[in-house]
Amino acid sequence: YLEELGFYLVGYGCTTCIGNSGPLANPEVEAAVENEKLNVVAVLSGNRNFEGRIHPLVRASYLASPPLVVAYALAGDIRRDLSKEPVGTDRNGKEVYLRELWPSAEEVNEAIRTSLKVEMFTREYARIFDGDENWQRMSAPTGPIYDWDEKSTYVREPSFFEGIGPEPDALTEIIGARALVVLGDSITTDHISPAGSIPPDSPAGRYLIDHGVERAEFNSYGARRGNHEVMVRGTFANIRLRNQLTSREGYWTTHLPDKKEMTIFEASERYREENVPLIAIAGTEYGSGSSRDWAAKGPLLLGVRAVIAESFERIHRSNLVGMGILPLQFQSGESLRSLGLDGTEAFTIRGLEAGLKPGQRVEVEAVPDGGASRRFSVSCRLDNQTDVEYMRHGGVLPMVLRQVMAR
Repeated sequence: YLEELGFYLVGYGCTTCIGNSGPLANPEVEAAVENEKLNVVAVLSGNRNFEGRIHPLVRASYLASPPLVVAYALAGDIRRDLSKEPVGTDRNGKEVYLRELWPSAEEVNEAIRTSLKVEMFTREYARIFDGDENWQRMSAPTGPIYDWDEKSTYVREPSFFEGIGPEPDALTEIIGARALVVLGDSITTDHISPAGSIPPDSPAGRYLIDHGVERAEFNSYGARRGNHEVMVRGTFANIRLRNQLTSREGYWTTHLPDKKEMTIFEASERYREENVPLIAIAGTEYGSGSSRDWAAKGPLLLGVRAVIAESFERIHRSNLVGMGILPLQFQSGESLRSLGLDGTEAFTIRGLEAGLKPGQRVEVEAVPDGGASRRFSVSCRLDNQTDVEYMRHGGVLPMVLRQVMAR
């Protein structure tokens, strides 16, 4: 009966959660949303409600149980109070309420008792590693060293270990850095490194097209996380990202000091050519949401050396340190705006060469183009000596590699 209404059940996995629900069935609906700039929402039974994740045109997503997903889809309006208002009407025009459709606890327990058997799990898990015929026909290389395929657009040899010597270089001051992004509060890891669909006109989309990948074969950022070339182009590429350095929403920024608007990836490449270090600036709860490794890996590959935020989500702060990006926190009550800054300044961060200590104060100097400099102090969010060691080595990966090399 659900399928007659247009609803289908899928097993737990990365379908709608990762944004693989596909396009809207009616192209006219998509056109209306874009042309009229409508704020449309989704109701989903997954566990991710990042904006733009379930579908690029969806600005807000509400998490609900599967029955509520069906009920709100039938109602067609998230503002309807289904505890008091009808879901809709039946074929005779009679109002139908959620309480009439909702099963009782006894009915749910009876369905579980009669349909859920231990044998279902023992049978499937007994053959879980066998795979189907397609899996069994696949050929795979053997040996201790992975055989990288230079033509692959899914898995490429990453650059994290390039140029690593037996001893780490001394930490250096960050001189004349530019802000690649200036962000607000509650920036999630999905804003930093989206896992959903890849727009064809985005830097990652253009990379795939240039490498002969058809639009229908793009898959998602999550599926291509083994290719750092895709992921670095997808960093800060959430289509709903609001970077205060530009008026455009999405993967855009302003290159400084020439004030030329370009994609964040293009700007990072320009700054790299100019030998200009980069920082990111944010408000409170930077890095909230999923604990996503690429939300730290991606900024590192873009050239970001430090993030200055009003506060950090706990796990993401740790991930930044693990990738060798210095987390710095504004003093309590201070922010970029309260200090009279807007992020277009050149930033110098001193105190790194002398050696870092957990929680120490670090001085930052901001110099606007053609204006007087402003100095302020931030707290170094290296919270323990292990964090300090990670930062000294440039991250946990170089540190572990050096330990292996020393054996």
